[in-house]
Amino acid sequence: MTTTSARPPSAQQAAPRPRAAIAARTLRTDRWWVAPALTVVGLVAWVAYATVRVFMQKWYFYDGAAHGQGAHYLTPFYSPCVSTGCEPGAAEIGRWGPNAPWIPFAMISLPFLLLFRLTCYYYRKAYYRSFWMSPPACAVPDGHKTYGGETRFPLVFQNAHRYMFYLAFLISVVNTWDAIRAFWSSDGFGFGLGNLILIANVVLLWAYTISCHSCRHIIGGRLKHFSKHPVRYRVWGFVSKLNGHHMGLAWTTLASLAIADFYVMAVVAGWFSDLRFFN
Repeated sequence: MTTTSARPPSAQQAAPRPRAAIAARTLRTDRWWVAPALTVVGLVAWVAYATVRVFMQKWYFYDGAAHGQGAHYLTPFYSPCVSTGCEPGAAEIGRWGPNAPWIPFAMISLPFLLLFRLTCYYYRKAYYRSFWMSPPACAVPDGHKTYGGETRFPLVFQNAHRYMFYLAFLISVVNTWDAIRAFWSSDGFGFGLGNLILIANVVLLWAYTISCHSCRHIIGGRLKHFSKHPVRYRVWGFVSKLNGHHMGLAWTTLASLAIADFYVMAVVAGWFSDLRFFN
């Protein structure tokens, strides 16, 4: 019986090279902080505007019949209007909700839309990087010493995004009805600039909603053979193309919501008149 002794480690294995000692937090020399800073400014400005408008509880519904026009403009921030404080013409599905200054008139839609945006994959990236600095940019150290991911409270609730998608889809249907309903009042059919703004907003909202990562997974994520499902494959391909623009749509829809709301508010408040193309 023979034994073999362990071979001595080679010179390269015995003395691994030490890593370079870099004192700087990052070697990036570009203005990497601009993008997170702009994200903070943009989101804070939009949230501030939306919060004021939601709890303002006035200047949200324009009934063109009072002016001999076929217009029925309801801002998206108050749809569906279900509070007992809503104007009767704005309450398409009735007025049955509580009426209080701290409760939005659109109490059955706004919480779910907020959760849909908060749990959105893009928005998570945006506010993780900008507000939490986790991390603020590529090749820039995390602003926190430890990282637990989305496995602990409260971030574990980010996994509810797919369920928020279903609710956001239904709310988009409601917004679509509002845009169609906006052409008619008790005075008949009409067409104005407000209609174009509300339609454009709905189209963008649909594009943002169906470009969601959860929607893409629902349509084709569980299919093993695309060849056996040609229709779903084509729809999946269309949604996948939209998904590539999800970030742009996320910001564009924030702008379109604010523009649609401001236009309705300005017309109702009498700051300017609705530009009418017909009636």
